[in-house]
Amino acid sequence: MGRKLLLAAVVLAAVFVFLPRRQPEYKNLSVAEFDSALKAGDPFVVDVHTPEQDHLAGTDAFIPYDQIGSRLNELPPAKNAEIILYCRSGSMSSQAAQVLIDNGYINVKHLAGGIQAWREQHQGIELTPISQDLGTVIYGEVAKTEFVLTNNTNQAVNLTRVSTSCSCTQAKAVESRLGPYGSTKISVNFDPAVHQDDTDLGEITRTIFVDTDHQNFSQVEAQITALVVKP
Repeated sequence: MGRKLLLAAVVLAAVFVFLPRRQPEYKNLSVAEFDSALKAGDPFVVDVHTPEQDHLAGTDAFIPYDQIGSRLNELPPAKNAEIILYCRSGSMSSQAAQVLIDNGYINVKHLAGGIQAWREQHQGIELTPISQDLGTVIYGEVAKTEFVLTNNTNQAVNLTRVSTSCSCTQAKAVESRLGPYGSTKISVNFDPAVHQDDTDLGEITRTIFVDTDHQNFSQVEAQITALVVKP
């Protein structure tokens, strides 16, 4: 009886030793989980998109997804370090995450949907820059500038109105409809002499408004500033 129990124990031990061990998997993060991870701890954040794009705040490194396997020395040395990857849409970062898993890292995460998903939730419809200084404008001259309106959502949007806070400022969009992740220019003309009085002399601030049919981002705005002087 004792020999049988011993034999059974040996067989079970052998089975345990030779059973394939489950490989760790990387985790898909939602935008909310990504934001929480950055606030709660100190993960090592890598932008792996190629070509290089504007990085999110908190990014620690830029390593193209197809080079990450040969540049492991740029990552934290501890295999259990929390590493979060992102790209534009989530495709490149998921590939890079698998490379890290294959190289023994066990706490790898990536932003599902990429920077597009992050911008859709945080920025939606965006008018940039938020402010432009026209500098010194001579009364009687027209100052011109441009803003960029960007649709960071996955839905097409229509521009329903482009307006300003003063008749001295005129704004016009090049396109009236933006496809998903599309953009257009907003041209702005500032004429301080339009009122034919001293209304627009000195330091001024004027606001540009863009209304859309997006239910969550129905209006965005930006400003121009200037110092208006008479010749």
